[in-house]
Amino acid sequence: MNSNEQRDFDKEATQWDENPGRLKLAHDVTELIMKTTNLEKNISVLDFGCGTGLVTLLLQPHVGSITGVDSSKGMLGVLEDKVKKRKLTNVSTQFIDFEKGERAVGQYDLIVSNMTLHHVSDIRIIFSQWYDLLKPRGRICFSDLDSEDGSFHADNIGVFHYGFRRSDLKELVQAIGFYDIYDTMAATIMKSVEGKQKAFSVFLISATK
Repeated sequence: MNSNEQRDFDKEATQWDENPGRLKLAHDVTELIMKTTNLEKNISVLDFGCGTGLVTLLLQPHVGSITGVDSSKGMLGVLEDKVKKRKLTNVSTQFIDFEKGERAVGQYDLIVSNMTLHHVSDIRIIFSQWYDLLKPRGRICFSDLDSEDGSFHADNIGVFHYGFRRSDLKELVQAIGFYDIYDTMAATIMKSVEGKQKAFSVFLISATK
């Protein structure tokens, strides 16, 4: 894994939303989050690793407030431009460099994350932070790749995990104190690998504090 180098998400930010597969995945994951969690107009949500806000803005109409957190200023800039153009008043952003140990702030009823954890070296720390950020009986809903052979990314710079075994993640969140832990299939991503179409599965895991 080329995890010692940093992937330049700032450079990718302006073209990020042009990938139709990425848009579909955001819709699929958001739809499943909405089925898995009772969203109410008064809840506060944190989108960890929000990128350009694809999931953030799909959830926005259904919640009281939502905060997008990311370690890329370029990605957050794209999200902030969308928020300004749409004149949204319940969306905010936080720039947090996870790998430098920086932490999000606030208290939330729900934390969501889509396709971010495989870019984070120590996910146990992240789960602990999520636990601290949640209000009592708050929930997490996070999606990522099932274990794969490293061919999902054309370049594995900044990739710390070639997907995950769901059982390992469920054990981790349980050890931190979460309960009512549930996993399900969220989506399938088709990619061309060495000239052939290959399917990669994406899971969603939810749990309660």
